[in-house]
Amino acid sequence: MAVLEVVTFPHPVLKQKCAAVTRFDAELHQFLDDMAQTMQGADGIGLAANQVGVAQRVFLMDVPTNRGSGEKDVKTTGRIEVINPKIVSLRGEMKYEEGCLSFPGMSEFVTRAAEVDLEYQDRTGAVQRLTAKGLVAVCIQHELDHLDGITFIDRLSPFKRKIALREYLRQNREAIDDQAMREKLRTRRAQRSVG
Repeated sequence: MAVLEVVTFPHPVLKQKCAAVTRFDAELHQFLDDMAQTMQGADGIGLAANQVGVAQRVFLMDVPTNRGSGEKDVKTTGRIEVINPKIVSLRGEMKYEEGCLSFPGMSEFVTRAAEVDLEYQDRTGAVQRLTAKGLVAVCIQHELDHLDGITFIDRLSPFKRKIALREYLRQNREAIDDQAMREKLRTRRAQRSVG
């Protein structure tokens, strides 16, 4: 397994609608394992494929379902691999303070459905169904948004989004500039190897 690079806003892949997965093979399985290693290493509870630069309809989650008295007492959903997801129904409403690995250091309250019915495929291509409530439902909606090129800041009011983005860009200017430079170098190398 390998730890993949998590891209951060404003990387263009985060605004890209992801393509459906059509091959459920060893390459996909390796990618899922690498994503899991990356999510765990970053202390994330969810990770979408485009957050590691791959525009495919895949996300993983491992969401806390309760908090025990100590760190070892935390129970989670366990790793759930979600491929080609579709929300079948949404119920209720809740507000939750969300963060995102692609927006380091930023969190905002977002209103989402409190309960979700999800249909998806697992790593073998078998169709699965899941009903989720609370934080698990929030995570599903957050990651599914990523696959549609929507970030959690897009769910804020225009005024709140403007303020949050200004603060994020101010705090992360150096990292954003470094990411843009790396992307330019990759593009130049690719152009030289083609030409």
